[in-house]
Amino acid sequence: MNRSEGDCTVSQECGVLYVVATPIGNLEDMGARALRILQQVDIIAAEDTRHSRRLLQHYGVDTPMLSLHEHNEQQVSARITALLQEGKQVALVSDAGTPLISDPGFPLVRECRKQGIRVSPVPGPSALIAALSVSGLPTDRFRFEGFLPRTQEARRKTLEKLKEETATLVYYESSHRILHTLEDLSAIVGDRRQICVARELTKQYEEVLQGSASDLAGAFSREARHQKGEFVLVIGGKSEAESDRVSSAAVQQLLVALLDELPVSRAAALAARITGLKKNQLYQEALRLKE
Repeated sequence: MNRSEGDCTVSQECGVLYVVATPIGNLEDMGARALRILQQVDIIAAEDTRHSRRLLQHYGVDTPMLSLHEHNEQQVSARITALLQEGKQVALVSDAGTPLISDPGFPLVRECRKQGIRVSPVPGPSALIAALSVSGLPTDRFRFEGFLPRTQEARRKTLEKLKEETATLVYYESSHRILHTLEDLSAIVGDRRQICVARELTKQYEEVLQGSASDLAGAFSREARHQKGEFVLVIGGKSEAESDRVSSAAVQQLLVALLDELPVSRAAALAARITGLKKNQLYQEALRLKE
């Protein structure tokens, strides 16, 4: 494999960029190797140096830090790669969990790979994997989508595109949008799917709730404490049985006939009474047929 001028060579050994996972809440989840790396590297690139300093002070680590976040990634990445070219050792950490997973760091890692600089993972905590492991939902196939859009219109469009997905879906969500997201899920995806909401994982008020979207939305609206903290949302994929029932020729034929005489909402309501299927599900199918 050819390397461009300025890349690491045998006579000029580069340093190593370590991508280091740190605890998502409980400090006891700090790995022994991760701690050793943070103590031994020349510098730590941290998403928020103030946040990471608390972790380092807890373990007595005094390695110098520099800030690398979404607003300065390009500029700081160039500085870090220059240090690595000089043979310095650098650790990349985020505020919590595994860097690059909905956190800064991708431009730096990409540039290091491009320049032939070694990038080494130091695995450990990850909120999405932790949530999946306790969700009780299928883990053989899953799709991580990061954060849903902030606005309701954009969020519903995203959910509409993904509602046919058969793999388990995983999202991160914020405290001030979790209730609205559950309500949108009930409206778009329906209430036949199991959903798991993992809140404050590994922390004092850890909570893992499971149920339909509407049931969870009701619980969250009744209890304000449910809406505090950091959330991972795990959504069961569309089952074959669900797909078969919605797309069956008989149901579609019924909807087509009703749509010839009735508005979409009334056609869906009547079809729900006849078939026993969910009105929301039939409403979405009626919209599709109408279009």
